Amino acid sequence: AAAPARRLRTIRALADAGIPVRVSVSPVIPFVTEPELERVLEAARGAGAVSADYVVLRLPWEVNPLFQQWLEAHFPERAARVMNRVRDMRGGKDYDSDFSKRMQGEGVWADLIRQRFVKAVDRLGMNRTSGRFAELDTSQFRKPQVVPPAKLKQCGNATGQLDLFS
Repeated sequence: AAAPARRLRTIRALADAGIPVRVSVSPVIPFVTEPELERVLEAARGAGAVSADYVVLRLPWEVNPLFQQWLEAHFPERAARVMNRVRDMRGGKDYDSDFSKRMQGEGVWADLIRQRFVKAVDRLGMNRTSGRFAELDTSQFRKPQVVPPAKLKQCGNATGQLDLFS
């Protein structure tokens, strides 16, 4: 991943070119990146970002033991506390794949992060788009009456990839 300063330069270059930039503050890791939430948003806004979203830490499958190993190596004094907070936001589990919960989590701590994020985004004016997308009219969009059957692509030995443009 690019260093934060480089990411901010990229945001600035895109914004200067008239491209509306949306930033994703993720992963929000309790007691590691979470304390910096507002400062990250302020820096992104200062660089020209016009909107933002966030994702709390997700630990699916093989990522979980790798993350916990990294956490023990880099933040041993906080590791248990971090994982306890993750579990608080995941209904007692390390990970919950439920679509409605997996990005923002659930419970008191997830709600506190959401409130902080919304308050910061509102304060910074990052809760809207600007430029050429500000007046985007989606009122004419209609779900297709008939959806054509999906065609499968053949990619080497792998099959099952839907063709987006057929």
